[in-house]
Amino acid sequence: MAPYTIYGNELSPYSIKVRSYFRYKRIPHEWLIRNSRTEEEFRKHAKLPLIPLVVTPEGQGLQDSTPILERFEKLVPEPSIHPADPALAFLSALIEEYGDEWGNKPMFHYRWFYEPDQRSAGERIARSMMPDLDAAGVAGAVEMVKGRMIPRLKFVGSSPETKDQLEGSYRRQLTILESHLESRPYLFGKRPVLADFGLYAQIYQCSTDPTPAAILDGSPRVLAWTRRMLDPRNEGELESWSTLAGTLLPLLRDEIGVIFFPWTLANARALAAGEKEFSLTLDGKPYRQETQKYHARSLAALCARYEAVADKSALDPILADAGCLQPLAEARRQ
Repeated sequence: MAPYTIYGNELSPYSIKVRSYFRYKRIPHEWLIRNSRTEEEFRKHAKLPLIPLVVTPEGQGLQDSTPILERFEKLVPEPSIHPADPALAFLSALIEEYGDEWGNKPMFHYRWFYEPDQRSAGERIARSMMPDLDAAGVAGAVEMVKGRMIPRLKFVGSSPETKDQLEGSYRRQLTILESHLESRPYLFGKRPVLADFGLYAQIYQCSTDPTPAAILDGSPRVLAWTRRMLDPRNEGELESWSTLAGTLLPLLRDEIGVIFFPWTLANARALAAGEKEFSLTLDGKPYRQETQKYHARSLAALCARYEAVADKSALDPILADAGCLQPLAEARRQ
């Protein structure tokens, strides 16, 4: 197989998500940082100024991490990242959606809300994107990066009023996952599934920022999992729901059912109504953010995955137990 090129950045969760997948599938590739030295080539292939960008040997540019993984699953189907059990396959996709769309919020919040994290991320981004700058130039570039990124906190709903919901969600994730990963290397057993790639990428980024990293130190199994996912391996078989349920159901119930679905449904309703922002009560407190079109499209894709499950007799009881079945039905009506 001819090599592919991945343009990304170590501080981009979606970039390292794609890179981990390519490593897992042993797909030949070159990892290039999108920066001042590679920008010209990047622009030749990118339709949008976003990373990751995968360039095929034929020169085609591919963007958006989940469609990239799905495309390559057809080209390199083994080892599959989708469980053979249709119910587990959907649950994996649901957790990946949660990681991509909600898990990104605590990550982005911590990175740009607190001054030590702003300084750390700003310098790393500046040095990676502008590698030819001298010390004075780096200092100026750090301020430029911070000036660009900190105002974006409002786009993910981060504010002094919502910090408790975002940080509470992060801590809850870690508590649930620390218990779940006690007896398995990956979320569904002995090899990674789609859920691993989506969720790990956000938490791994937290491990590189001072404030959330200090919290993550208290969850050593989760930290080890994020490191394992940088270059994941097929270590054996996946488990059944009967062995996963005890420690994975809390993630579905206490995070996806209680946090993710109310948030994404509120966003979808606001978009349908043409509202520029939306608000709801989340984790017992007011939460507000700007309406996002991409989230609604992503939710529609998740609903399409659910519709594609021919026999839902095993899946629906799990979703009902997790408090996800009713909101999923509402999402399908949007």
